[in-house]
Amino acid sequence: MIDLVRERLDDARETVGETADRLGSAIVAAAELVIGTLGQGRCVFVFGNGGSAADAQHLSCELVGRFLKDRRPLRAEALSTDTSVLTAIGNDFGFSEIFARQLEGKGRPGDTAIGLSPSGASANVVKGLACARRLGLSTIAVTGQDGGDCSEVADILLNVPSRSTPRIQEVTTILCHILCEMVDNALAEPPRSADEGRLSLPSG
Repeated sequence: MIDLVRERLDDARETVGETADRLGSAIVAAAELVIGTLGQGRCVFVFGNGGSAADAQHLSCELVGRFLKDRRPLRAEALSTDTSVLTAIGNDFGFSEIFARQLEGKGRPGDTAIGLSPSGASANVVKGLACARRLGLSTIAVTGQDGGDCSEVADILLNVPSRSTPRIQEVTTILCHILCEMVDNALAEPPRSADEGRLSLPSG
């Protein structure tokens, strides 16, 4: 068992290192795009299936709430959270339409769509990104391997250099944290002085 632990941690370390070597510039470009979107008051939509749906919620909650620094809430939404919407669209239009249909109703030019798919081949993620691009949104795909079909509909491709879904998902979490830290650094409020915000009480 200890051999398995060491092997998997070695795999993860190797994947992280290769990601840093290959995707550094693309990660910065994705962060600059998201910062520009949020700084203009536009919305970032994030979506994926299964573990990637959880990653989408993770990224969205860090942007709406806070990451490391205090700042105003930012406009972000995970498209995998409303079960009524998901089941209605899935039932009436098909599961491949669950993200595209939402983006048709909510997305506007100037927004950004981030699709998460380790294989790069999830039909609903590909359709969501294609729909977003058609509507004038910027698109980012976070995948593994060569990016699959997602690479054809992404303005920025973050394709983790691995074929292992667990390794891709682990690095995806790291990428989301890096992205959030860059957003914090760009959009967080400056520290308040000790006296700022204190109530001034009338004398006497």
